[in-house]
Amino acid sequence: MSQTPRTTSRLAPHELWRGVHATAQSDAVGGALLLGATVVALLLANTPAADLYTAVRDFTVGPHALHLDLTIGEWAADGLLAIFFFVVGLELKEEFVAGKLHNPRQAALPIAAAFGGVVTPALIFAAIALSSDSEGAMRGWAIPTATDIAFAVAVLAVVGRYLPPALRVFLLTLAIVDDLIAITIIAIVYAEGLQLQWLLLALVPLALFALLVQRGVITWWLLAPLAALTWALVHASGIHATVAGVLLGFTVPVVATQRARVQSSTDEDGTPVYDGLTAYLADQWGVFTTLVAVPVFAFFSAGVTVGGLDGFRTAMQDPITLGIIAGLFLGKPIGITATTFLLSRLPAFQLDESLRWPDIIGMGFVAGVGFTVSLLVGELAYGAASVADEHVKIGVLLGSLVSALVGGGFLAVRSRAARARGSAPA
Repeated sequence: MSQTPRTTSRLAPHELWRGVHATAQSDAVGGALLLGATVVALLLANTPAADLYTAVRDFTVGPHALHLDLTIGEWAADGLLAIFFFVVGLELKEEFVAGKLHNPRQAALPIAAAFGGVVTPALIFAAIALSSDSEGAMRGWAIPTATDIAFAVAVLAVVGRYLPPALRVFLLTLAIVDDLIAITIIAIVYAEGLQLQWLLLALVPLALFALLVQRGVITWWLLAPLAALTWALVHASGIHATVAGVLLGFTVPVVATQRARVQSSTDEDGTPVYDGLTAYLADQWGVFTTLVAVPVFAFFSAGVTVGGLDGFRTAMQDPITLGIIAGLFLGKPIGITATTFLLSRLPAFQLDESLRWPDIIGMGFVAGVGFTVSLLVGELAYGAASVADEHVKIGVLLGSLVSALVGGGFLAVRSRAARARGSAPA
């Protein structure tokens, strides 16, 4: 009896890559990886494996002569996050040139809400810090001002399927402006011992990088050394190296030209469709930041040793911890909602007619998820692995968790109500 040969279907490498690429672009996947890395780090830091975790995080590697003898944790914060901020820079420029921030009238309200969501948490933190006798606590005033795009949008993607699409646009615009403010704060407030000569030298490879991308060159072995040199020189200047990523991203052209363009697809009659380089590079490097850069940073930054109930009680008595929790959980929704409410009464500002105030309130709580940049600012403010930095991590984790639970629960109720009314998925 003859048997029909079995055929084994295998995915071609490009098909496999497309699947991974599509998965990595999911908001929920990015948030899940961040959450998973955080949970694993917390478990390792509070089990017998804590010494191994600390030894790996604090292991130093890199050339001392170039001031790059950094710990693994510092490489994650200074190096991998620079790639993340490069993608942020690309997305920021695209939004300002051709996206949601191109029309000032349309973007005015979420932009103003972003500023309200920065100022109010900072004031709450400052009030708590000043009312205490904790020396140096005020240095961390910027910690609760940040909104983590990946986590916040992931929460909205999971619970807000039937909410108005305008709510996601509002949150994205707010978070993008929030990132721009955070970058500015890091560059100005947390620059230590500015070495102007290194900063001026960084302009040379940055200019060469800009010249190449403006001419449409995307050859990695030409761009990567220039980007790395720019990063190293900015790092040596005393300004946090993540700023180099933003500057590099800002040099990339948004609008496709004859020189600076990449074919992305073809239309119905086979005519090639071209994109500008920001969209192409953000698409390519966004996968790396989602799958590697941000989760690895979270893994090495979120591993706080609580020290049992006594350690947790001590942390909760620290004004730094309390200021961060209050800033994220109360300051963000109060600042965003109040600013939106007050300015929407003015003719120059108009709230999208599909949005309701419960949607804005829920989104305000979700914006209190200030994970990645908050942890980074905490390290810059108090020094990595310091007692204050450990308390920063507890405050950021608790504040973000409570904000996510309350905001997510709030929006989930709104989404279920919208589904009952027969609204289409967002």
